[in-house]
Amino acid sequence: MAASPLILASASPRRHELLAQLGVPFTVVTAGVTELEDPAADPRALVAHNAALKADWVAARHPQAIVLGADTTVFLDGAVLNKPSDPADARAMLRRLSGRTHTVFTGLAIRRAADGLRREADATSEVTFLPLDEGAIEDYLARVHTLDKAGGYSIQDRGDLVVAGYRGSYSNIMGLPLETTKQILTQCGLLS
Repeated sequence: MAASPLILASASPRRHELLAQLGVPFTVVTAGVTELEDPAADPRALVAHNAALKADWVAARHPQAIVLGADTTVFLDGAVLNKPSDPADARAMLRRLSGRTHTVFTGLAIRRAADGLRREADATSEVTFLPLDEGAIEDYLARVHTLDKAGGYSIQDRGDLVVAGYRGSYSNIMGLPLETTKQILTQCGLLS
């Protein structure tokens, strides 16, 4: 039996670039869903829910494919920091993260509707920010489009301006933990 095609259920260009590094052919189908964005939600539950929501939606429309859904969020002081709603929200997030360590959570969900294949995984990393004054925040926002990034920042895009260091998976902070993704795709027979 031929291997099932892989679909990435994400519009994120970062996830597309990261998944391509694993050398598995895939296509992209963006899920038509409304993600849970409750700032008071448990971050692990939130990313697991959103990853499954995306994977389930795409798998229902492509039942023979193996579908990978992913979701990433930033967590600090008991609150989830999703994508900023506007530049003022991005500024507020950067002020909150300034000089502190936060956690980045990613949930992964694999689905194949044809045979009921279901797998879940998650990853966490910690990121420590540099102390940022208003000038540093404005400089960063002038250089980086932050409205499509959890926490209002991007470690791979001028991260040197805001990030002092990190622990854990760098690719997780970008939005797709490659080590965990490779494990889950190997379990599904797409990698050896």
